[in-house]
Amino acid sequence: MAGTKYAYVKSFELPDTLLPGTFIVARVDGHSFHRFTEVHNFAKPNDERGLRLMDHAARDVMDEWKDIVLCFGESDEYSFLFRRKTELYNRRQAKILTSLVSKFTASYIFHWSEYFPETPLNYPPTFDARLILYPSVQEVRDYFSWRQADTHINNLYNTAFWALVEQGGQTTKKAHESLRGTNSSQKNETLFSRFGINYSKLSERFRKGSILVRAISSEKDASNSATIVPALESEGNSETSPQRKMDKLAALKSAIETLHVDIIRDEFWTDRPTLLVD
Repeated sequence: MAGTKYAYVKSFELPDTLLPGTFIVARVDGHSFHRFTEVHNFAKPNDERGLRLMDHAARDVMDEWKDIVLCFGESDEYSFLFRRKTELYNRRQAKILTSLVSKFTASYIFHWSEYFPETPLNYPPTFDARLILYPSVQEVRDYFSWRQADTHINNLYNTAFWALVEQGGQTTKKAHESLRGTNSSQKNETLFSRFGINYSKLSERFRKGSILVRAISSEKDASNSATIVPALESEGNSETSPQRKMDKLAALKSAIETLHVDIIRDEFWTDRPTLLVD
């Protein structure tokens, strides 16, 4: 209680306010997920059920905090971008970090049975997280370009590796040796010539990762929202009250899309001119 002789211990709590005027990116990573996926018999090199569960957990996080404007996920990690001027929890680092990672983990566990109905959860998965601050739009774009490039590099390697193991009959040690020093073209050639796998035809979810963005932000012209209200007015008198129209517009603004597209080129960003603008 305040005012007791014990209250002095609070003075040991140090402030951890994040630098204002910067973009906050939170990245959540699975802890010891190699073991977790082995124990729970995940398909190799990609388990679509697991990826969709990650997307679901990320969407729950994005629904919880409206200041998150963009998410990117691959494998057992997800990155969350907050708008530059967010004042969430007064920009307290520990509060943001712990709230986000605990929400993500709780959602992952809570929805497990929806995606793995025949696989009991043998032990609770854990995730760690970190916060990174970026001063400008360019660094933010470069960050997400880095994560998507990493998605492609890892997935191409893993696709070739597991083809060598599961179809080529190699041991994991031999498969690693076979791929050591090879470039992307050589891995693609191995997949196509030996196993008939055209890497470019594989699911974009695997090759490009998952992007979560609020639907109205995906319009090429943010002013397109002006066309929504007339559309709502055509639904009938019972639906045309000002409050009803505002409610529907708010719902549209908060809707979240899951995309599997190129985030490195300019098109994704030019189609969403307000995404990185407060």
